Amino acid sequence: MSQNNSIIQDFTGVYAEQPFMQGLRGRDATYYIDCADIPGTDCYCDDEAIEIIRRRIADAGISDAHGIHFFDNGNYHYMSKIWTDMVQEPFSLVVFDHHPDIQEPRFGNILSCGGWVKKVLEENKFVQSVTLIGVADHLVEEIPPHDKVMIIRESEISTHTSHIPHLTSSYPLYISIDKDALSTDYAATNWDQGSLSLEHMKAIIEALAKDNKIIGVDICGERARDFAGDERHSVQEADTLNDLTNRELVEFLTSLVSS
Repeated sequence: MSQNNSIIQDFTGVYAEQPFMQGLRGRDATYYIDCADIPGTDCYCDDEAIEIIRRRIADAGISDAHGIHFFDNGNYHYMSKIWTDMVQEPFSLVVFDHHPDIQEPRFGNILSCGGWVKKVLEENKFVQSVTLIGVADHLVEEIPPHDKVMIIRESEISTHTSHIPHLTSSYPLYISIDKDALSTDYAATNWDQGSLSLEHMKAIIEALAKDNKIIGVDICGERARDFAGDERHSVQEADTLNDLTNRELVEFLTSLVSS
């Protein structure tokens, strides 16, 4: 896959309401994977659904984790576990998220949007470290200590783009973005949101990219399927805002992701 490849996995149909994403879907370098008909995927992803998703990725002609992957709203953030399973070299995982996504599943050992990072740590032999950026302060206390995990709380990130957390890694990076780390000025998501600006997020990623190869980038955090508007955004305003942010992220990230 070339460094300009994008992959769109559509679980809820939300991208149909985003003009830029529809244009991206039409590009030769974009793979579009319709996942709307796969049962057992909302918040939790059962074993049968995982196999169907993997098969559709393979059937699309995708054999590695390089590229920019979109996969709908935050309920599908577990896709980062499935994509990082395809990385075949030591790497460091960097996650932008207002939630730690490292909790125990509520039942069984099922893959979930709230526990996928824990599954990566337990099952991926190549992951060397995990950095969680923008986690809500009150949720940090719930995270069990782990020698591979570093947490940068929401309050530790200045609102000024000149303040960039000091992050070092001697390994290639895999970046996973849930747009709920961003403030409501930059995204309308299906979870409570943080205070990070898009410019600050980009500045952090740019600083990381100076010294490290970026294998791939995941992006989720669209509005909920049943979103009917709230005190900040109408449905159309939410889709327009998310579409603009998706466009800016693609334009920024395309030259940074390795082939």
